Amino acid sequence: MSLSFEGRVVLVTGAGGGLGREYALAFAERGASVIVNDLGADVKGGGKSSAAADKVVEEIRAKGGKAVANYDSVEDGEKLIQTALDTFGRIDVVVNNAGILRDRSFARTSDMDWDLIHRVHLRGSFLVTRAAWNHMKNQKFGRIIMTSSAAGIYGNFGQANYSAAKLGMLGLANTLAIEGLKYNIHCNTIAPVAGSRLTETVMPPDLVASLKPEYVAPLVLWLCHDQCQENGGLFEVGAGWIGKLRWERSQGLIVRKKNQPMNPEAVRDKWDKICDFTDATKPFSVEESLQSVVNVLSRVDSEGEIGMNSTASASGISPTEAVGKKLPPTTFSFNHSQCILYALGVGMSTKDPDHLRFLYEGHQDFSCLPTFGVIPSQDAMMGGGLSTIPGLNIDFTQVLHGEHYLELYKPLPTSGKLNSQATVADVLDKGSGAVILLDVNTYSGDELVCYNQFSVFVVGAGGFGGKRSSEKAKAPLPPPQRTPDAVVIDSTTRDQAALYRLSGDWNPLHIDPSFAALAGFKAPILHGLCSFGFAARHVLKQFADNDPSRFKAIKVRFVKPVMPGQSLQTEMWKEGNRIYIQCKVKETEAVVLSGAYVDLYESSDASLEKISQGGGLQSELVFAEIGRRIKDLGSELVKKVNAVFGWEITKDGKNTAQWTIDLKNGSGSLHEGPYNGKVDVTITVSDEDFMEVVQGKLNPQKAFFSGKLKVRGNIMLSQKLEVILKDYAKL
Repeated sequence: MSLSFEGRVVLVTGAGGGLGREYALAFAERGASVIVNDLGADVKGGGKSSAAADKVVEEIRAKGGKAVANYDSVEDGEKLIQTALDTFGRIDVVVNNAGILRDRSFARTSDMDWDLIHRVHLRGSFLVTRAAWNHMKNQKFGRIIMTSSAAGIYGNFGQANYSAAKLGMLGLANTLAIEGLKYNIHCNTIAPVAGSRLTETVMPPDLVASLKPEYVAPLVLWLCHDQCQENGGLFEVGAGWIGKLRWERSQGLIVRKKNQPMNPEAVRDKWDKICDFTDATKPFSVEESLQSVVNVLSRVDSEGEIGMNSTASASGISPTEAVGKKLPPTTFSFNHSQCILYALGVGMSTKDPDHLRFLYEGHQDFSCLPTFGVIPSQDAMMGGGLSTIPGLNIDFTQVLHGEHYLELYKPLPTSGKLNSQATVADVLDKGSGAVILLDVNTYSGDELVCYNQFSVFVVGAGGFGGKRSSEKAKAPLPPPQRTPDAVVIDSTTRDQAALYRLSGDWNPLHIDPSFAALAGFKAPILHGLCSFGFAARHVLKQFADNDPSRFKAIKVRFVKPVMPGQSLQTEMWKEGNRIYIQCKVKETEAVVLSGAYVDLYESSDASLEKISQGGGLQSELVFAEIGRRIKDLGSELVKKVNAVFGWEITKDGKNTAQWTIDLKNGSGSLHEGPYNGKVDVTITVSDEDFMEVVQGKLNPQKAFFSGKLKVRGNIMLSQKLEVILKDYAKL
């Protein structure tokens, strides 16, 4: 489906010619209302004319598009945005494209040459974007493009002023990407190569003619579309080619020793190692940059001189010795108490009636949460079993849980004895560290119950010459490039980590402030597997009616820590029986679980067979079919209906069942029991009359007026039930 900008208002600065003109025409062609800004100055910033902007506006209008001209300088940013508001009532996209040149060798660059370039490029982009910022925040949408240059990225003779301003725009964009994320404002930077007034002075005429602006515009349009989730990216683009850039950092080397002064001779002697980009890292945030420095402090105290990619740490890793070795087997004995404690640890509460089946051992459907399957297997990790494996001479204070995969072969029992056998599946060399893949099979007697794969990252243990990837690893997968089908937000408590650790993860990082500080955190952090449990139960409720027998597998990558008390936001995309998930901290928009998914088994028909043989209510069959329809058409039904229906089914004059059809939230859901909130319509009907209605034998209006069908709430909404009750034969 083609990308449309219908309803969007776009400002393009410097749109009187070249790239800006091409952007303006392209946006207008796809339905956007465009503000064509151009001061009409020459390439050095001199003069002023309305002709350039007027001509582009005429071109757009001649093709049936919507456009208005603006002739203000970008230093009058408020005026540009006011033109958009006065003419079209809003501002959605800002493309900072305006620019001039004042090329001089550095020694000949005057104050005016420096200041004028910065005023137009960097200050102008700042002022225009600042004027649009609050409008974008209030409407929870904005897309911003900064135009940098290869000169800004790499430097270029005679362009010190231009290079500095252009790289400054990248720094501005990076911060706007962070600050705007929670308001759905994305900011990206392009470094285009195209024929224009600014490039014709430094390129041969035939090359200028070949590098057409129309080869750049498609990237700008994609980055500005609401479907595009790219944020904080830097792209070189030209001639139909697009490439993404990122910072790279060598492994580096710690050149000081414990209790000794650091001197320039040590830097000189290790210079080649410091500048060696073999197995380079790619930091993406200030936090990650600082964390590397914080890690140095503890490592110097314990090890003296050591590199991030040192042979000292690498010498302890020998994949040929380790792979295939089994850890000592472990046994886990438990009863309902541990199942309930785990459920509480991952945020379940009696406030939600749906949670009671996991919290009360007397419940008729008492069950163990599927992700409890990680608990029996973790003894292999926590019990020191890895230290018994030859070829894994590692520093266990540097071990991080990087990724996890859990697969269930049958629902977990609520009590009993489970035996686990762990095997080193593979050892990978990631340069900055080693990855140990640990496969754990868990059995009830001789029957395989579940399988876990721990992906363990050992900081500083890389560089031993091993392979970087493995076919044995359960790979993380990115979510679809579209709006999530469902989003669930759930608050953790200040005591969440203290509660979760009672399930067996006793790492003091999650409870002891002084220990957390040594690891570089302001306070104890939540267990990654606790966030994992939150996300899994969100999927279980949203797409499997809290039926643990439907849960097959879950894979996650642990990205960033969560602080107890923060809220977890799970975004879900349904693709068949696979639910892609991404989990964020709501307060900061930081992604904490990525590349994640949950696989579900098809729903069982065993309960339906039982009903058809005479046990239970006839209406349960109908609600089971309704549940399947909601799963198949959920998002579509929510758009059409937008209501929550409560059903009270009676038999022999007594209420015997309650159902909730939620076609307002997420992608819709059906569950047995009352709704935890306010329903729009409540319908009371007997089991027999309900069957007569859905089979078309009893007219709903006649049933209502005869008193057989009672409706409370917005009675008009009940007509929308036709959407899910039609096709009686299948019901």
